[in-house]
Amino acid sequence: MSEDMKSTALILGATGGIGGAIARKLLARGWRIRALNRDAAKASKNEPAFEWVQGDAMNAGDVLRAAEGAGLIVHAVNPPGYRDWERLVLPMLDNTIAAARAVGARIVLPGNVYNFGSDALPAPTEESPQHPVTKKGAIRVEMEKRLEGASRSGVGAIIVRAGDFFGPGATANSWFSSGFVTPGKPVGTIRNPGRRGVGHQWAYLPDMAETVVQLVDRADRLPPFAVYHMNGFWDADGMQMAEAIKRVSGGKAKIGRFPWWIMPLAAPFMPIMQEIKEMRYLWKVPLRMSNAKLVAELGSEPRTPIDEAVRASLVALGCLPEPHHGAASAFVEHSLQDAG
Repeated sequence: MSEDMKSTALILGATGGIGGAIARKLLARGWRIRALNRDAAKASKNEPAFEWVQGDAMNAGDVLRAAEGAGLIVHAVNPPGYRDWERLVLPMLDNTIAAARAVGARIVLPGNVYNFGSDALPAPTEESPQHPVTKKGAIRVEMEKRLEGASRSGVGAIIVRAGDFFGPGATANSWFSSGFVTPGKPVGTIRNPGRRGVGHQWAYLPDMAETVVQLVDRADRLPPFAVYHMNGFWDADGMQMAEAIKRVSGGKAKIGRFPWWIMPLAAPFMPIMQEIKEMRYLWKVPLRMSNAKLVAELGSEPRTPIDEAVRASLVALGCLPEPHHGAASAFVEHSLQDAG
């Protein structure tokens, strides 16, 4: 692989939370960032440091053209509006695998806990059985199987599985922004989906991005199919995230319960509600992925103090005023670039 290829990364999903966070980390380490987007002109105005390429991850030709000269492809793309997940996700990954094979690139896939069912609880490792209980989980398992198959024919892959995402840039349907708080409004009542005494695993996006990039830095020494778990922020009793939000937002907010009863009523009109309903099992039982393998490789896991992470998240969501009279953008950028 040429030096230019080693230093060029194609990001699919660069306008998303984890894709954007990984891209900025790679950029800070000297990588040239190329990003595929269906509206490249608009995206370039928000992130001018990237080379934006017009195209669609659903189009194999677009992905292949964008991948020319790249040594790394970060597959962090989701269907527009999360619609037609079952129909679109696997073809998009197949396009990425085909492009990576053609140009000799390694693939990075941000993963999650949806792969695991009750038989892997309470502390799944990278080798634990994968018997998911949701449609999205089954697709996640199939995605990883396809990457494992590709790795046997020369396409390297790095997968980092982590808990529920939160942080600047996290999607609007993340638990943090759609459950605990209301974007754009001061924190009044914190709606906690969990049960007191039941732990829950979280992943702060800048920490996950830093973890991914540290693994990419040493990709040549990793196995062709490299899978790692993050510990992230482990909310041991199901109350620590809610308490952190309360503490950071001034200590006056009330901690209430998430209205699970509304899920069946809203699901026929809002498809995302059906997905939320399916994921409820992760709030009823503790699932804590072990990061022992990751720590053995990296020495330690990047970790931002929880209050700092929550504060950056709330500022980005418009739930807290910008700190230091307008320095929020610098604060968030610092969190994105230097967390860990």
